[in-house]
Amino acid sequence: MASAEQIKALLKSHLDGDDSHFYAVAMQVAAHEAKLGHGKLARELRTLIDEAKKKKSLPNLLRPVAISQPKGELSTLLTASFPKLRLSDIVLDRDIHDRLSRIIREQRQIAKLRSHGLVPRKKLLFVGPPGTGKTMSASILAGELGIPLFVVRLEGLITKFMGETAAKLRLIFDALVQTRGVYFFDEFDSIGSQRGHANDVGEIRRVLNSFLQMIEQDDSDSLILAATNHPDILDYALFRRFDDVIRFKLPDKALAIELIKNKMAGFPTSRIIWKNIAARVDDLSFADISMACEDAIKDAIISDRGKVSQKDLAKLLLDRKASLPLKSSYDVRPSV
Repeated sequence: MASAEQIKALLKSHLDGDDSHFYAVAMQVAAHEAKLGHGKLARELRTLIDEAKKKKSLPNLLRPVAISQPKGELSTLLTASFPKLRLSDIVLDRDIHDRLSRIIREQRQIAKLRSHGLVPRKKLLFVGPPGTGKTMSASILAGELGIPLFVVRLEGLITKFMGETAAKLRLIFDALVQTRGVYFFDEFDSIGSQRGHANDVGEIRRVLNSFLQMIEQDDSDSLILAATNHPDILDYALFRRFDDVIRFKLPDKALAIELIKNKMAGFPTSRIIWKNIAARVDDLSFADISMACEDAIKDAIISDRGKVSQKDLAKLLLDRKASLPLKSSYDVRPSV
């Protein structure tokens, strides 16, 4: 049986992150058990120690990623989750689907690419209107790769005090070296706007300069994702710092119908003339269409109707369209 001093030494070395001392004390415990004639227990302890050492020797990208909420000051800067979403779970534009697939393939072959002096795509900029799949795509990348999604909390990052925001940004970049994950900067234009812009303030300019330096120097195995609805106000220097810029768009009619069929697949519908429904989807995002489908299903359930009718679906799509804000100057909807 381990002595009280050995137990304390084990706990202290674990808390201090001193692996070598931890293993040394554990081997002392195993040797003590062997002297007492507890040969089986001693062998089991040595086996466990050997397995722990092997796991510690694995490259960061091959180790299982323990998911936990960030501690200390990082808890005000990052929110962690472990998405289960897969690329096959959603409807996306074919070009975006293919580009995400390529990123996933490269990330899964990091060791092979690095052995040839190459680096996989890992610094990504997502641009496009709200509701077109930017945030969901971040979840897909994390889900496909089996790593955490860390969403940067801008309300915790940006402060009014000179130099403090840049220091907090450094904490985030230090974290992405320590823990492999997808680090997602949503509404990125709040820190990435053009230097010299009419509304520019000195602190944000310093933060942008710090971000440019940090992303340039980053050589971690984490993915850095930034997303914005307003690429026109981003600083030009940002675009060349990213490995890929993916432009998300509102769905065309064919993609919108595919999404509706996907969303309605689990609930009965009456006969639907799809060309009539297609006439109702202009200017709607993926998120708008998904919510209209869910509303139609909920209404059918609450009203004890066994099916969703074409009339119900068309009305709810029009209701969604009526609730849209006025068109902004930024419209990347594809031609149909």
